[in-house]
Amino acid sequence: MSDILKISQERSRKRKQLLAQTLGLSSVDELKIVLGTADEWNNGSGSSYSGFSGQRSVGGSGSSREDEGGSGGKKTPGEIIYRDSSTFLKGTQSSNPHNDYCQHFVDTGQRPQNFIRDVGLADRFEEYPKLRELIRLKDKLIQDTASAPMYLKADLKTLDLKTLGTKFDVILIEPPLEEYARAAPSVATVGGAPRVFWNWEEILNLDVGEVAAHRSFVFLWCGSSEGLDMGRNCLKKWGFRRCEDICWIRTNINKPGHSKQLEPKAVFQRTKEHCLMGIKGTVRRSTDGDFIHANVDIDLIISEEDEFGSFEKPIEIFHIIEHFCLGRRRMHLFGRDSSIRPGWLTVGPELTNSNFNADLYQTYFAEAPATGCTSRIESLRPKSPPANSKALRGRGRGFPRGRGRPR
Repeated sequence: MSDILKISQERSRKRKQLLAQTLGLSSVDELKIVLGTADEWNNGSGSSYSGFSGQRSVGGSGSSREDEGGSGGKKTPGEIIYRDSSTFLKGTQSSNPHNDYCQHFVDTGQRPQNFIRDVGLADRFEEYPKLRELIRLKDKLIQDTASAPMYLKADLKTLDLKTLGTKFDVILIEPPLEEYARAAPSVATVGGAPRVFWNWEEILNLDVGEVAAHRSFVFLWCGSSEGLDMGRNCLKKWGFRRCEDICWIRTNINKPGHSKQLEPKAVFQRTKEHCLMGIKGTVRRSTDGDFIHANVDIDLIISEEDEFGSFEKPIEIFHIIEHFCLGRRRMHLFGRDSSIRPGWLTVGPELTNSNFNADLYQTYFAEAPATGCTSRIESLRPKSPPANSKALRGRGRGFPRGRGRPR
């Protein structure tokens, strides 16, 4: 029993030390005063500590209120002044904890996603040498097989997409949504002229299905509000099945703060956008390795948002598409001069010039409609398990014990 008692006493001592540290006290003895268990607290002869009922900042503004029952509006010697709410956070071992990022956002304006490590394209795969080599080899192959960039300045409300004369393997759509105008009405201009925003009825009327190949993919940026439902309607009308949702989490490392640009009646500031992915035709990752390489990238993009009012999307969406689909016929609708890219046909009203030639463009894919694959890439890329593998035989739902679902 003596050993058990010693263990219990040691745990109690550590708990008191942790609580004193969390409350910002210099010693465990001050806990009696702060918690109101000392005689000095009852008769008022001791020092006045703010504790939980005294001075406490609201929203991390640094302002504090005096304890109404003690100091009479004046700071007393030894009194603790709390400049933010970090001291009151539970479950931490520091008076300045680094694991409550929601409260940190309230105090500093730094979004929680700012602290996720290794999100950039350059350092993401540093701990995975095989995956890093796979990405390097695929990027080189994509660069070597990319066609010359072409671009066409056109009003997509009047342009007949069938006049482009090509069936595309990948179509990336980046419409100027009305949602963007509601969030930032003061900067809804382009080149000094008012920007033309599209509603979902107009986007729905785009004849995307007519220029999509029999097996193809569409990537539709749809914002973060009503577009999640309306985007699905667009995919359905165009003949695509929604198969993925790529989410862009916007960081504000360079310019932390609390943006006041909110949609009408909005309670929270939106810091993410969605890109819906649709598939047309029958494409299976286990049998169509000549057209897709699945599981190379993830469905999450974490990157810094551009300057206030910019509608630019992260360049990583191009990397995800090119790593996934081996088809070389790629089109970007609503593109801009900044998004012109080798291997892509960029079409949009905000382009400043055109060099598109339908006949020349078709000759780029006459001999090699896909990028192809090397033996080294084939050996490195993630693959589906064999359909009749004995590893799939087991108990329950068909998966052996101790193993997760095959991906």
